[in-house]
Amino acid sequence: MTPTRYAFLKANWHADIVDCALEGFAAEIGAVLIDVFDVPGAFELPLLARDLAATGRYSAIICAAFVVDGGIYRHEFVAEAVVGALMRAQMEAGVPVLSVVLTPHNYQETAAHRAFFTAHFVEKGREAARAARAITGLRSDLRAA
Repeated sequence: MTPTRYAFLKANWHADIVDCALEGFAAEIGAVLIDVFDVPGAFELPLLARDLAATGRYSAIICAAFVVDGGIYRHEFVAEAVVGALMRAQMEAGVPVLSVVLTPHNYQETAAHRAFFTAHFVEKGREAARAARAITGLRSDLRAA
């Protein structure tokens, strides 16, 4: 039996916070293979997720980004476009693509916000691991039936 393998994609914007999702994911998922890919930003996640899903090497693809209001454009639109594209990539490739793309209503570069979102990304990484395990298990059961 081939061991379970996951791809974990991380956007580089706010990498110190986003990387915490990988920490939580790896701690929760246990002894499986995780290939990690860094991308410039959230917009690059769907394309690489689709390409990696098409290889057939991964049981699931996990994508993490922190899309904040930089004062130039509406960050909600960016996050909506990214998450919608991740869903399309998943449906086209037939491989689960899980989102840890978070978009806070308010984010300030303060110690309190950094601490809160750092801890939040760890927990969201753990949640993504549980979701990845659940969906890959369900799909495996379906194929075996």
